[in-house]
Amino acid sequence: MRKLVLLFSCLLMVLISAKAADIKSIGVPYVQNYTKAQYQSGNQNWAVTRDEHGIMYFGNAEGLLAFDGKYWQLHQMPNKLIVRSVAADGKGKIYAGGFGELGYWENNAQGFLKYHSLTNLIADKFLLNEEIWKIYVDNGRVIFQSFGSIFIYANGKITIIKAPKPYLFLLKCGSRYFIEQVNTGLFELRNNKLAAIPGSEILGNSGVLSILPFQKNKYLIGTAKNGLFVYNGRSIKPWLNQATDFLKTFQLNNGAAIPGKYMAYGTILNWVIIIDTAGNVVQHINKSSGLQNNTVLSLYTDAEQNLWAGLDNGIDRIEVNSPLYFYFDKSGRFGTVYSSIIFNNKIYIGTNQGLFYSDWINQTASKPFSSFDFKLIPGSQGQVWDLSLQDGHLLCGHNDGTYQVNGSTINKISAVNGGWTIKKLNDHQLIQGTYTGLVIYKKDAAGNWVFDHKIAGFGEPSRYVEQDNKGQIWVSHAYKGIYKLTLSADRQRAITVKYYDSRQGLPGSYNVNVFNLDNRVVFSSNAGFYIYDDITDRFEKYKQLNSKLGTFAASGKLIPAVGKKYWFISDGRVSLADLSIPGKLSIDSNRFSILNGQMVQHYENINLINNSLYLISVDDGFVILNDEDAAHQNNGKTPQVLIRKIENVTDKIHVIADNGNLPQFLQIAYNQNNIRISYTLPYYKQAKIKFQYYLEGYSRHWSDWSAQAQKEFTNLDQGNYQFKVRAKINDDMVSAITTFSFRILPPWYAGKAAIVFYVLLIVLAYYVIRYYYRLKLNRHQKEIHEKLQREKEDFLKQEAITSQQHIVTIKNEQLQADLASKSRELANSAMNIVYKNELLQKLSDEINNLKDSAGKKISEDQLKKIHHVIDDGMSDERDWNIFERSFNEAHENFFKKLKHSHPDLVPNDLKLCAYLRMNMSSKEMASLLNISLRGVEIRRYRLRKKLDLPHDKNLVEFLIEV
Repeated sequence: MRKLVLLFSCLLMVLISAKAADIKSIGVPYVQNYTKAQYQSGNQNWAVTRDEHGIMYFGNAEGLLAFDGKYWQLHQMPNKLIVRSVAADGKGKIYAGGFGELGYWENNAQGFLKYHSLTNLIADKFLLNEEIWKIYVDNGRVIFQSFGSIFIYANGKITIIKAPKPYLFLLKCGSRYFIEQVNTGLFELRNNKLAAIPGSEILGNSGVLSILPFQKNKYLIGTAKNGLFVYNGRSIKPWLNQATDFLKTFQLNNGAAIPGKYMAYGTILNWVIIIDTAGNVVQHINKSSGLQNNTVLSLYTDAEQNLWAGLDNGIDRIEVNSPLYFYFDKSGRFGTVYSSIIFNNKIYIGTNQGLFYSDWINQTASKPFSSFDFKLIPGSQGQVWDLSLQDGHLLCGHNDGTYQVNGSTINKISAVNGGWTIKKLNDHQLIQGTYTGLVIYKKDAAGNWVFDHKIAGFGEPSRYVEQDNKGQIWVSHAYKGIYKLTLSADRQRAITVKYYDSRQGLPGSYNVNVFNLDNRVVFSSNAGFYIYDDITDRFEKYKQLNSKLGTFAASGKLIPAVGKKYWFISDGRVSLADLSIPGKLSIDSNRFSILNGQMVQHYENINLINNSLYLISVDDGFVILNDEDAAHQNNGKTPQVLIRKIENVTDKIHVIADNGNLPQFLQIAYNQNNIRISYTLPYYKQAKIKFQYYLEGYSRHWSDWSAQAQKEFTNLDQGNYQFKVRAKINDDMVSAITTFSFRILPPWYAGKAAIVFYVLLIVLAYYVIRYYYRLKLNRHQKEIHEKLQREKEDFLKQEAITSQQHIVTIKNEQLQADLASKSRELANSAMNIVYKNELLQKLSDEINNLKDSAGKKISEDQLKKIHHVIDDGMSDERDWNIFERSFNEAHENFFKKLKHSHPDLVPNDLKLCAYLRMNMSSKEMASLLNISLRGVEIRRYRLRKKLDLPHDKNLVEFLIEV
């Protein structure tokens, strides 16, 4: 049994070496997802085509969707119809069809894609009220097909072919057209007529959805329900094989031929499958392996053998001829992959969660394409650092130690933690770098590797280990530089240990590693590769290597490939260098750009399967690379750069020309001389694309290469310009130059008409100036005369104004004098009242002392009468009324203003305010108010409260300001 397995393994490797067919069944080719969020249109994509410029068009749920490799554009049909079918004629027209609509899109004079309907050519009796499901361009005619009719557009007319029963789909195969009539059979369209295919009754009501060329003069018929049939021109027979079983199960929906010996089929329930002419399913891709959706509505193979899948939700591009095939752990079951290897027909994956394994090739015929079934090897849980094949034995460097792998089990051979790397010292010994120094293994009697001893005298973390041609051991510390060890003869201990860093010529101590390159120990760093000079005991730059590696001189990882080829990995970028020719080093990074950034940094792993196949560990899976296929891959003709859009960016962004088919010579208004030119390369394979441009008439030389796909030019002068642009794919293939000519028109004030106008204007201006000069002389004399007259009048006016001002001054002085006189009169009047009141008060006091002739005091009744008379005189309101009128005249209605501001003031308050404004003393106010001095103080206090005066405000000053 073991011999049988070994024989099978050898046979497998031979087959894999000869051709990549078997490899195409392991993993999946690269799938580029274009999501709805990217193209910003409807979910469903019903049809795919490509025009003569390489632009892809999709029949989308929201209209015609265009993609040029960089930019997406949506063009909506009349009434925003769903586009069910598209076809490019290769001459600038894109035919499209939807419900009740058929026609074509074409660029107008400004380069904008415009739709032209052809429904007006259909006779009224053939009302188009169905979906157009298929369109084919056939020399001078275009064939549109619905379930009820076939419409043939030629020479400006539409011919209609009706059938007694509904059609299914019109299918083109080579130069022949086939269509199925429901419940009738298969027909061929010949000379605008339908001819029945004999023997097609065998298809029954299975639904013919695909017919592809098959072998010589045969056709492969794909049906929705009954799988595949072969039509040899005379009869139709079922094709019983693995592919038919798949398609019956998952319901075939469409098909596309892939140049060579392959056919691709899209299904409704699951998968895009690729089969060969023997009926073997060589590839299967579904949502779990890269597709966005498992329902494939359309398939299309472009000239570069990209397989485009229009899905029920999104668009995918499958690189079916890629030398790289992927396997990703979509479920996250085994974590991050650090190492992988194929051994004894099993694939082993070392991850941060443990060691997993699966059969490399499933040998069960009934399940040829069941996915890898990775299982965790019991006891391997934890971080796996390294998988190494040594003399037919698989060793696993683990966080917990080192194990020998035996199929689905492991056997611990060392308990020293952290088996980072293991290298062969000689035929009988291995040396391993671990967390705590170096370990030696030897072979036992059965030829198995077993732990021998740990090297004494050195216990540093040893990330990389190499032995030079003098037997010295070089160790790269995990974090801090390089060590050189001289071991004892029995390799039991380190006799000398020397540490090297920047003091011995290294660029530093961090991220310096040691590798073997073509039997020479080299040291990698961010500053480039270094070599050791044992005479000076110093390091120096490896200039010959660094100069040829370019940017890969800063590689942090070097992995042997086959022969004298080596993998260089720098900051996630991958390249393959060939040192096989002495004095010459060729380095190739372009073919592997798809791997950039996908491997675990500092722990990259590339394992050689045979002379051309590599197993590459990536973050969440692995990649199979067939270097032979990659080296001989037919890149085809490099497409030409397309100029997609010219925009005015002066104020608001405004599109001047669009869609790639620009006029031969575009004229741009001067007020739009700030322009942005967008361009793209219709190259869809995964690649690094850079552009270089040159604006003749503006620039002096070509720009630097850049990934930027647009360029703005501001404040362009008037004149003619030529914009030239080219692209470079993967720093290798350079496209032809695309040229676009345009002219910035002169501003309106610098045009020919403007110049003629300026000449006429100058002549006219001469005569006008001459005429106006004479008028000016006459006007000047008149102005001098008028000026003298005005000056005379101004002088008289000024004198009158001065006299008037003098009169006003005199009047003001008279008014001031009158006011002062009134103020004096007011003061005198007030003083008279004071004197009168004082006199009356004295009389009142004297009367109290009067006696009659008998010497007796006057009776109380008489005194009261006299005092009453005196009090009436002191409180006589007539004096106050006269005083009030005089006060108002002198003080501009003082009482009205005060009353308006403080309506709660009573007459006595107003009197007190007037006396205070006149700055009378408290004694005088007491006399006028006929109250005591204490009463005056009380009234002043109450008045302050009514006026709501702050404590620091003087009452008299406040009243003067009123």
